[in-house]
Amino acid sequence: MKSILLIGVGGFGKILAKQMGDMGHQILAVDREEERINEILPYVTSAQIGESTSQEFLQTLGVKNFDICFVTVGDDFQSSLETTSLLKDLGAKMVVARAASDIQEKFLLRNGADEVIYPEKQVARWAAVRYTSESIEDYIRLDDDHAIFEVIIPKEWVGKSVTQLDIRRRHQINILAVKRDGEISGVVSPDTILEPDMTMLVLGEYKTMMKLFKK
Repeated sequence: MKSILLIGVGGFGKILAKQMGDMGHQILAVDREEERINEILPYVTSAQIGESTSQEFLQTLGVKNFDICFVTVGDDFQSSLETTSLLKDLGAKMVVARAASDIQEKFLLRNGADEVIYPEKQVARWAAVRYTSESIEDYIRLDDDHAIFEVIIPKEWVGKSVTQLDIRRRHQINILAVKRDGEISGVVSPDTILEPDMTMLVLGEYKTMMKLFKK
């Protein structure tokens, strides 16, 4: 369980608060608007109305005591930038800030953010891969070069074992697991037979897998 300071509970911040609350973390939510604070109360440990660009106000929160400080002020980048900088000045251990453009991402990193979340870019990349391929069900980009894909079993692979296909040597990818009806279906072994009602989770180079599974 981590202690979280969440500044800004608009659309993105509210979803983040709900998810972290479900995970059992202790969350102090802060927003300048009373209506948003009232809406978020059922999902957080506590909440305060306040101006995050005020150093005096932030000092009262004891930012040094939080494991992570999230800055998810979506409608006022200047406030987001000032808040991020102030949090680091006050000794915040880790500041994760939300950006809405490449320029915002660069400025936030220069002004103290340890990590930057860029939801629009991340979702757009995911959607471009997911919805322009008939084979790719889902994917997680691990870095610039590698990803985990959930893919439909290619027709020519159906009925064959992992050993017969020799996927690791031929394509430099690894099958991590297979799924049936949306659930992980056992551990993959060399003798696992790939069946038509399965999807598989594969790990490898992003470019290699896009060439292999994009059709």
